Amino acid sequence: MAQSIYVIDNDDTLKSILNKIFKEEKDYKFKKVDTKRIDIALKNIPSLILINEDTLDEDILEVCKKIRSNEDNSITPIIVISSNKEKQHRISVLKECVEHYIKSPIDEEYLYYTVKNVIRLLYINRRVSPLTGLPGNVQIQAEMKKRLLNKEGFVMLYFDLDNFKAYNDVYGFLNGDEIIKFTGKTIVRNIEGLTSGDGFVGHIGGDDFVAIVSVNDNYEYICQNIIAEFEKEVVKFFNADDVEKGYLEVPNRRGIIEEFPLTSISVGVVVADKGRFHNVLEIGEAGAQVKHLAKTTMGSAYSIDRRKHTEEK
Repeated sequence: MAQSIYVIDNDDTLKSILNKIFKEEKDYKFKKVDTKRIDIALKNIPSLILINEDTLDEDILEVCKKIRSNEDNSITPIIVISSNKEKQHRISVLKECVEHYIKSPIDEEYLYYTVKNVIRLLYINRRVSPLTGLPGNVQIQAEMKKRLLNKEGFVMLYFDLDNFKAYNDVYGFLNGDEIIKFTGKTIVRNIEGLTSGDGFVGHIGGDDFVAIVSVNDNYEYICQNIIAEFEKEVVKFFNADDVEKGYLEVPNRRGIIEEFPLTSISVGVVVADKGRFHNVLEIGEAGAQVKHLAKTTMGSAYSIDRRKHTEEK
């Protein structure tokens, strides 16, 4: 996924340098913001913020405090670039929880690897799911909040595996982990291949996943593709006898054998038109309802909540 990096600068010099040294890196997107519009950078919750102190209208310490006091950017890395070489000044800036202070004139190679390594560490630290390597709840909520703040129309896809506990009871947790990894890869492959490039996939935990796509993407076709691919490939995680029967036999607490269908996938889809939702909790409630509806259908299925926003803004 593309890394959105904001450059707080009152001229174009730093952004031009970054575009030059990252010209072969398609996943790094640099956007310049002048000091009068810092709130825009904060609202979009970038992956990284670079500040060119030499061109600022405001005091660098106040700018850093402003970023750090913003709840959604409390962990966004900051790199300050400045011609001020006084040690005390550098220490004062670093005290504001700035990750790096780079002295100008800029050593382009040093800047390149500093940005790359900060992004790499950020990615590793936010990989709260060691099983799938996908962003967890913190990033999922931040991504939803960013789109709400920008008044974007977007679509939430909530994924859940059916009869997964029965699978774990028969095949064990290690095999269950393999199905979870397979599910994550299936979702990512389809979101990356069938969207306009602004898609997001997160792992809530266990067998629950979420994806966010644009309202302009064919989200119904995406659901159909994910289900078709899942149904075709998931049988590889069962033995031939269970596949032939089409169900698992699992003893309950009383020792009575119960039959459970093979693991399937349910998708609840919420179309978040502009202005429909006020916060991520409202979206989550709608998502839980529509996912429950999808799970009432036998086998893999999807259900879409297309309710429109009716209030005047």
